[in-house]
Amino acid sequence: MRQANEDWKPTLYLKFEDERTRPSRDLVAQVPLERPRLAVDVGCGPGNSTELLAQRWPQAEVIGIDSSPNMVKQASERMPSLRFEVADVATWQPAAGTDLIFGNAVFQWVPDHLIVFERLLDTLPEGGVLAVQMPDNVEEPSHRLMRETAASGPWAGKLANASRDVLPTVGEYYDRLKPHAQRVEIWHTNYNHALDGAPAIVEWFKSTALRTYLSALDSSEQAAFLDAYTARITEAYPARVDGKVLLRFPRLFIVAVR
Repeated sequence: MRQANEDWKPTLYLKFEDERTRPSRDLVAQVPLERPRLAVDVGCGPGNSTELLAQRWPQAEVIGIDSSPNMVKQASERMPSLRFEVADVATWQPAAGTDLIFGNAVFQWVPDHLIVFERLLDTLPEGGVLAVQMPDNVEEPSHRLMRETAASGPWAGKLANASRDVLPTVGEYYDRLKPHAQRVEIWHTNYNHALDGAPAIVEWFKSTALRTYLSALDSSEQAAFLDAYTARITEAYPARVDGKVLLRFPRLFIVAVR
C-alpha cells in the first residue's frame, strides 16, 4: 500500500528504472502460466512491471492498479493500450477470470499482508498464481542508518514510527500460504547495484523508503536529515575500484499456485 501522506513521484522512481525492473523480470520468468486470461499488476507503479506482463502474455488482458494517482497517470501515458486504475490492494477484489496476481515491491507497505495473501489466493481459480516480490532489506546498512539518523537528531519524536517493519520469516510465509495453494516456492535474491557514489544511494531511497521519514519533516529538517544520512551512507558504502559504490539489495520472492 503506497503511503497516502504524499503521492509518489514517478520521475524520481524511474531514475533507476533498469535496476528496479530486474526483480520484476526475474519474477515474471518464474510464473508457471502459459495463457492467463487476466493478469493484474498490483502496485504497478509507473508501469515498468506491467509492460513485462503484456510482453510475456500478449494474448492476455493485462491491468495495472496502484493507490498512487501519479503512478497510475504515468503508467497510462507509458502504455495507453492497457487499463490502469487507482485502487488499494489491501481491500481490492480481483475480477472473475483473474489467473495471475503479480505484485512487485508493493506488499511490504501493506499492513498484515499475510492475511491479504490468503484472501487473494482464495479468489484465484485452480492453477491461478500469486507472484510477489518484496524488498527484504530493513537490516541492511541503508535502512539501519535511516533509523539511526532518525533517532539521533532533533526530529526523533516526529520519526519514531517511520521505519518499515521486518518481513515475516520464510517459514511463516510457507505455513500460512500452503493451506491455500498446491505449490509454494519462496527464495531470496541479493542484487548488488553499482551506483554513482553515496548520493546515488540516497537518491534511490528518496523515492521509496525515505519517504516516510521525509514526509514527517519540514523543508529545513528534511535537508538536515538528508545531510546527516548521506554522511553515514558515505562511510558505510566505500567507493570501489571504478569509483562506484555497491548497494546490496536483498529481495524476497514468492510464487504460490492455487
